[in-house]
Formats: sequence, structure tokens, C-alpha cells
Amino acid sequence: MVTEARVREALSAVADPEMPVLTLTDLGILRDVSVDGATVTVTITPTYSGCPAMQEITQDITRAVLACGGEHVFVRTILSPAWTTDWISEEGRRKLEAYGIAPPPPRTASAVLVPLGRRHLPACPRCASTDSEELSRFSSTACRAMWRCRSCREPFDHLKAH
Repeated sequence: MVTEARVREALSAVADPEMPVLTLTDLGILRDVSVDGATVTVTITPTYSGCPAMQEITQDITRAVLACGGEHVFVRTILSPAWTTDWISEEGRRKLEAYGIAPPPPRTASAVLVPLGRRHLPACPRCASTDSEELSRFSSTACRAMWRCRSCREPFDHLKAH
């Protein structure tokens, strides 16, 4: 018999296709799981409404649920509230950094008090220096920007905050 706990456990191993170091749980796009007999409904929120990985994510979710005993799988996509990088888990942030992608900072009350004209400079995932510069607002995926560390001179991706 399929249970919510079994489904959640199975889904905790489903990797994001664009950042395979992260699971859907790490990324925070898994919003809800409900089980009614052999029917499982999984609710997700994409990182943005035009995310090209949604079809693959839906297929991966379906495979994982079927493998743990679900017979009928419905993947429901909700856009409100909109996904935010605040939903990335602390473990997900550590995984991103270890993978070479600078995670966005969590939004906190103190982040709102940044003086005008100043913005967050991501720490280099290789040497941890914040002496960095943005090379391009766009990188390998729409949710990343290309940066370079001025200290070690290495380029790195930075996950855009939103």
C-alpha cells in the first residue's frame, strides 16, 4: 500500500534535471503530496512559469511514485504563490556551493536594509571571496548568471534570487 511517507521518501531522491546535485525537495518546488487509495497527487511549483524542465520533472515524479506503489499519478502545477529562492533548503544551498554554483542569499529583514546602490556580491564557491563581478546576466540556464571571482579569477554560476 502506498503512503504519503513512502511517496515523499521516493520523491526526496528525484533530482532537478538542470541542477542534478539538487533534489526537488532541496529546491523547494515540491509543495504537497496527497494519497487517496492507489491515487497519488503531487503538487509542485516551478522555479518560474516558463521552466523548460517541467515536462521532465513531471515524468521523473511519475516514475518515482509508480515505483513506490502508486497506481495513478497526477502532477499538479501551481503558480501561486510564486516559487522563491527562499524555498531552497539549507542542505540545497550547501550542495549548490559544493557543486560550484553560488547560492543566492536568503532574504531576511537585514537584506532589505542594504544601502541604496549596493547589492549582494556572491561568494566564490571555490575560494569564498566576495570580490566578484557579474560577467553576464545569463548563463547555462535562465535562472543563473555568470560571475567571475577577482581573487582566484575563476568563473562561476550564481543562482539568481527571486
